[in-house]
Amino acid sequence: MILENGTVWIPDSKTPNGVAEVPLTEIVADAFRSQLAISGPGPYLFPSEENSDGYQKTFKTVWHATLRRAGVQYFRIYDLQSTYATRLSAGGVADGWVTQLLRQGDAKVFKKYSQMKLQMKREALAKQNRPANESGSSFGTASQNEKGFDTVLAQ
Repeated sequence: MILENGTVWIPDSKTPNGVAEVPLTEIVADAFRSQLAISGPGPYLFPSEENSDGYQKTFKTVWHATLRRAGVQYFRIYDLQSTYATRLSAGGVADGWVTQLLRQGDAKVFKKYSQMKLQMKREALAKQNRPANESGSSFGTASQNEKGFDTVLAQ
């Protein structure tokens, strides 16, 4: 990890595209710094005394416990990749860059996420159908119970 440079090097992967230098956001870099302080000196970011190899091989139990403690309904850790891709795409990141950030060699995998993007577009368009004075804080519109202006003033 090169936290000063904001990257992490992945030297080993199941696929050739998985081997990469990955850019980190400042939040992720801070999380890595915190984990390094916890894990102490050694070659592993997630050491394990319970494993003879000395590192955490699976996160299944840890993931379940973390979600439970946080009060979050269970979801597969793998689903975070879909969320990441969907948010990048919805945020306007070009499909080719999303594919690279996912460390995928083929844009075919992106088809799965483009369906999610289509659903997000439909939901956004559906919001146009609500009356202007309907409760909704996204545009600062006054609710029917508040004193405020409707779209057209009554005469």
